[in-house]
Amino acid sequence: MPLDPLQVADTKAWLEKAELDLRAAEHERTASPPLTGDMVFHAQQLVEKTLKALLSWHDQPFRKTHSLVELGRQCAVLQPDLEPLLREVAPLTEYAWKFRYPGEAEEPALEEADAALAIARKVFQTILSLLPGAVRP
Repeated sequence: MPLDPLQVADTKAWLEKAELDLRAAEHERTASPPLTGDMVFHAQQLVEKTLKALLSWHDQPFRKTHSLVELGRQCAVLQPDLEPLLREVAPLTEYAWKFRYPGEAEEPALEEADAALAIARKVFQTILSLLPGAVRP
């Protein structure tokens, strides 16, 4: 059965945006000192957009949200084997806002930022492996 061109384009658009967040996080790691608050923000965004890509591929509507818990639940219905991995990324949800505003918490430690980026990369690669090559950035 041929792929739906609109579905391919929508899914690919989400993955392209996710890949930009990956590149941004990796670039911020090279700053001196590393921009850890931005690293974790982009790690969260990488996961969020990757989950939205999976939902788009399966033609599943989703709310405009940063909640990785909510998006993860929707994805786990489609791909139950992803549930353990999606539980691991749930804590990254707070990085969508935690270090983005003055007066908030201190910047995360480099170890925390590296761990967030590692799990975000894992989600990106895992979900890419579940999707057809036509949607890959």
